[in-house]
Amino acid sequence: MSTVLEKTDKRGIGISRRSRRRRDEQGAYEVASQWQLMWWKFRKHKLAMASAVILLLMYLTAAFCEFLSPTLPAQRFTEYKNAPPQTVRFYDKESGFSFRPFVYDMKMEVDTKTFRRTFQADTSKKYPIHFFVRGEPYKLWGLFKTDIHLFGTKEAGAPLFLMGTDDLGRDLFTRILYGARVSLSFGILGIILTLVLGLLLGGISGYLGGVTDTVIQRAIDLLICLPTIPLWMALAAALPRSWSALDIYMGMIVIFSIIGWTGLARVVRGKILSLREEDFTMAARLAGASDIRIIRKHLLPSFASYIIVNTTLAIPGTILGETSLSFLGLGLQAPVVSWGVLLKDAQNLETLAHHPWLLWPAFFIVLTVLMFNFLGDGLRDAADPYK
Repeated sequence: MSTVLEKTDKRGIGISRRSRRRRDEQGAYEVASQWQLMWWKFRKHKLAMASAVILLLMYLTAAFCEFLSPTLPAQRFTEYKNAPPQTVRFYDKESGFSFRPFVYDMKMEVDTKTFRRTFQADTSKKYPIHFFVRGEPYKLWGLFKTDIHLFGTKEAGAPLFLMGTDDLGRDLFTRILYGARVSLSFGILGIILTLVLGLLLGGISGYLGGVTDTVIQRAIDLLICLPTIPLWMALAAALPRSWSALDIYMGMIVIFSIIGWTGLARVVRGKILSLREEDFTMAARLAGASDIRIIRKHLLPSFASYIIVNTTLAIPGTILGETSLSFLGLGLQAPVVSWGVLLKDAQNLETLAHHPWLLWPAFFIVLTVLMFNFLGDGLRDAADPYK
């Protein structure tokens, strides 16, 4: 009898704890702000959370690419042109298992019939991989001069090609890391300028109306009617080739922003048209607030969640645009290293048949676009936490 009562008491205690927890959660939801509700709902989207972590790691990798790469992007290994990726090993037949990873040397062989060059692992020479090794000197972010790399071999000129080399003997893994800085930053900087133009012009158009609205909307109609890709190509080709790499980089950002602000401006105009007659807008106007302040402080924050979602989904389009133009030779040019510039080496089908590792930049482009799309899906669901 006492055992039954104990079980009943324990069950009752468990039920009371669960009910108390539910009441606490219900109370937290009732007093939570809009941003807290969005964050709680976003956390439930596992794919979006994983995408956010992967994108954060990619941007951190791009920020510290000099330290993370074993060599420099322009360093050439003339004896290892078009060398395949090396396998990182922990086991050797002679010495057995080793806790320190290593790679074998590669020796080139030439087919006497086709004259095709191939590389085979030379098991007589192995190079241990060390961490925090000294190698080629560089400037981190162009400010701090050092020669410490995260990993590498201590032997000068020893091969360590995790993703192979190109036709000039340059390490593809290093160039992909450096290219990530250019391509990923292009998406962020491009969308910032697009966001400024879209919010400013769309807000002015919807709030002021009249002639201002007509002029801005007709300009949007004109830009929308023009085919996007040919317009990108024409404007990018018009950039002077005498410009420096930084000038062309900034010029392309301006081109993408001038063309890409129209969609956001249209949506912002529609939102502000529905909010400009609300009571809080009229109260701000009667209090003497300027038009720009009303738009910036009262109207735009009312649909900030949509702006965040739109920005997240627009970044991969900007990255793809830069990659496409650089791939076609109309965007960034060597010696600048971006994913689009690296893919120019993969234009030849015969080259791809023998050196498929040159397509590694395409993998990172696809990964980045997918992660941004998954992140945008999660933000889109979280933007309406009451649904």
